[in-house]
Amino acid sequence: MNEKIILGIDPGTTVMGFGMIEVCNNKMKLIMIDELILKKYESHSLRLKRIFEKTLALIDAFHPDELAIEAPFYGKNVQSMLKLGRAQGVAMAAGLYREVPITEYSPKKIKMAITGNGNASKEQVAGMLQNLLNIKNLPDSLDATDGLAAAVCHHFNSGKSIGEKSYSGWSAFVKQNPGRTQNS
Repeated sequence: MNEKIILGIDPGTTVMGFGMIEVCNNKMKLIMIDELILKKYESHSLRLKRIFEKTLALIDAFHPDELAIEAPFYGKNVQSMLKLGRAQGVAMAAGLYREVPITEYSPKKIKMAITGNGNASKEQVAGMLQNLLNIKNLPDSLDATDGLAAAVCHHFNSGKSIGEKSYSGWSAFVKQNPGRTQNS
């Protein structure tokens, strides 16, 4: 029996959405969908700490085989991009710390995998996920469904990470990013 658990994360500095699916013989089953509300923490550093802790807690509780994460989209506000990149980085660091293979997907790639349209709205993605996974009640936040969408996208791509970035641990990350680490 071919089975695996995929954790999907939509990183954010005010809300981190996440969802988890179990895939057994190519059939998807929803394990969970939720969000981590970070607005209540004033300090950006404390928000990053909570993202790291929550990601570790999810990994330790559910033992996902793979982690799919949405890559930050390129916006005009450099400060927002920097904060979003940090949020993604600490979620990835938690996965790397527990040696869970990580694949990064662009928002367009995720939307395309779920709806067939790379420019689909968040509502369209949520509606399609509701149908695919027989979800009775969707959460109010579309951040949660975006996290779940990353997991489903990863399943649909079955590890074919063409044009996407994958890391299986710290050594793989260092090897693939030689200019991003410093030797002391």
